[in-house]
Amino acid sequence: MDTDFERITLGGIEILKVVEVRGPFGPPADLFPGIDDVWQAHEKWLAPDFQDPDSGQVLAAVQAWVVRSEGRTIVVDPGVGNGRERPGTPHFSGLDTDFLDRLTRAGVRPEDVDVVVNTHIHGDHVGWNTRDEKGSWVPTFPHATYLIPRADHDFFSPDGPARTAHDNHRFLFADSIAPVVAAGQAVLWEDSHRIDAHLTLEPAPGHTPGSSVLRLTAGADRAVFVGDLLHSPAQFLAPTCSSAMCVNPAESAASRVRVLQRAADEHELVIPAHFPGPGAAEIRREGSGFSVSRWRG
Repeated sequence: MDTDFERITLGGIEILKVVEVRGPFGPPADLFPGIDDVWQAHEKWLAPDFQDPDSGQVLAAVQAWVVRSEGRTIVVDPGVGNGRERPGTPHFSGLDTDFLDRLTRAGVRPEDVDVVVNTHIHGDHVGWNTRDEKGSWVPTFPHATYLIPRADHDFFSPDGPARTAHDNHRFLFADSIAPVVAAGQAVLWEDSHRIDAHLTLEPAPGHTPGSSVLRLTAGADRAVFVGDLLHSPAQFLAPTCSSAMCVNPAESAASRVRVLQRAADEHELVIPAHFPGPGAAEIRREGSGFSVSRWRG
């Protein structure tokens, strides 16, 4: 099986995973402060899909999810993009991947995309919003509406409060957000946003101020695209443990617990942004955390 093009079908709605990059992203203790005991207790099942057995580093993927619903094509969290300047995250700087070719081989041409969802504004979720055309950043998906949480737009904008030592936020806003706003293709949503009868965006703040989840309802089937509420399945076991990338770790933990409780109780398939290997999970409550009853995708 080509793991770059894995498909799940829920209630007649097709969900397609298209991988941009995958690999080791750092030691568990650096990425998830306070998770050491839980991680060490479960290393045997975290490797080899979610932990590199040689280096011990966390394995993760940057990938987009494509959803086909009501005759429209929706791209969720379109990765890092090529040719980006990201001083604070060198492994995302200057990428040159064939991601758009992979999309096309999977049957998704940029001109056919109707909606792009950024669950939040971080460099690995907004990069392919745009592409370089003769030295200028232009929308990659020329006919798409880009759905961007207003809270994140305002936080990461040049006049907003977000600051990093390496200016990552300034660069990513300039190359991946401002061009789609200037093109008139952005919708800055607040509170919640219904895409169609099956898909709704809802706030889940903490990782960033505007972090959101995308809920899918199709007949008896349910799913929730959780973005960066989760970076590793170890967080199912320790749901109050937030990543080092979270702007507000306590708020992120509260959002994570709330979303996972609903997913377990209402049998929603959990679809995180960065799980390599199996990309989606059916979960159940177990003690103070959650366990995976079945992997999908």
